[in-house]
Amino acid sequence: MNDMNKRLNGAKDLVFDAVEETTTLVQQMHALTADKSFQPLSLIEPLATLSQAVKTVHDTTAAGVYEMIRIINRGIEKMLDAGTDLVAGGLVLARKTNAGGMEETPLIPPRAWETTSKDMVIDQCEAILNGLYGDYLAKKENTLDLGMNFRHRGKVLPLNKASFNQAFPDATAKICVFVHGLMCTEMSWRIGAEKFYGNPDVNFGSRLEADLGYTPLFVRYNTGRHISENCRRLSGLLAGLMDAWPVPVTEIVLVGHSMGGLVSRGAAYYANKENAPWLARLRHIVCVGSPHLGAPLEKAANLLGALLRAFNTAGTQAPARVLNARSAGIKDLRFGYTLDDEWSKQDPDAFLKNNRQNLPLVDGVGYFFIAATLTADPDHPLGRLVGDILVRVPSAVGRHKDPARSIPFSSGHVFTGMDHLHMANHPDVYQAIREFLGPL
Repeated sequence: MNDMNKRLNGAKDLVFDAVEETTTLVQQMHALTADKSFQPLSLIEPLATLSQAVKTVHDTTAAGVYEMIRIINRGIEKMLDAGTDLVAGGLVLARKTNAGGMEETPLIPPRAWETTSKDMVIDQCEAILNGLYGDYLAKKENTLDLGMNFRHRGKVLPLNKASFNQAFPDATAKICVFVHGLMCTEMSWRIGAEKFYGNPDVNFGSRLEADLGYTPLFVRYNTGRHISENCRRLSGLLAGLMDAWPVPVTEIVLVGHSMGGLVSRGAAYYANKENAPWLARLRHIVCVGSPHLGAPLEKAANLLGALLRAFNTAGTQAPARVLNARSAGIKDLRFGYTLDDEWSKQDPDAFLKNNRQNLPLVDGVGYFFIAATLTADPDHPLGRLVGDILVRVPSAVGRHKDPARSIPFSSGHVFTGMDHLHMANHPDVYQAIREFLGPL
């Protein structure tokens, strides 16, 4: 199945899932409204008995109607699935191979190696969807789930020597892996490239390759899954890389933007815990604008959800449930969770309940932070309040009011007059990274 067919099937499945979930939500709100309407009558005899009988009929009828909607929805989905299989079977051409046998060839050719503007728009929409509801996509095994893989020029890079040899004919023994943030793709590392460098293709990876001889590798992943799950996935991906890379690997550097910094830090932790072979090659981890102690917007969303749930009306309960349907990955950003134990068996919507644990750093690895404020003066009240718009400085530098809960970074830098997104490709940030990784 090619990329477009996978996306179409995933979108189709998501539409029918949305109908199912919406039907359930409407049914719940209907029941809540009905209960509030019948409740006063249940306190008055002889109306109480009659009221209960009417309510039973009402509830049974309503339940039947909603279940009928679900049955019809599932029936149409199965019909479309059957039709799609027939169409897919018809869109296959038979052609002779050199050996004289027959081989199935897709009528629609695979995507080109180069990424077009249309591809980038579709990819970004897919990334946003994964960020918002990626845990749901993974649970449903929806084909829109991005999983986690390396990408080269927008194309998935399989973990085998042939693909890496083709993509990197001049591969070096030093690798720098870039891990993007929430609702992004690897293209976020090119933000502002035209403005900063006069070339839309220039990024930290291309500059480190030219300056220090690192071969850049870019990860794309489902940012809606729990961060700890993506930490383990990244560790597994890097383990596979060790066997597939064209030359023996001598050095690995991880650079993570926003959520990507948490994923990178956690990957090293799980690799150390599981004795993963790639960890012996890890030299540095650079976290760019990462919310190590949490993100204020997610805390605000948690507060709003709690306020809405506090009022037992359809007008507040419905939006509360919609708001709280945001992904596990987003909710993990509330306090910067990177471990399973921080969220496992916990209410993900509990009001500002912080279960964050200190994540031990790996000995022998340099850990660096980069933070920013919008204001020219980092001590300006606005700068202290909003930081880079999405992450405040104390969170980005891992500085907790309780020193025991702070993160002991090796070094770092706080920039002024810079926003969260442009940190991913800003020349000043690059200069700091270059200084972290090697002498000028």
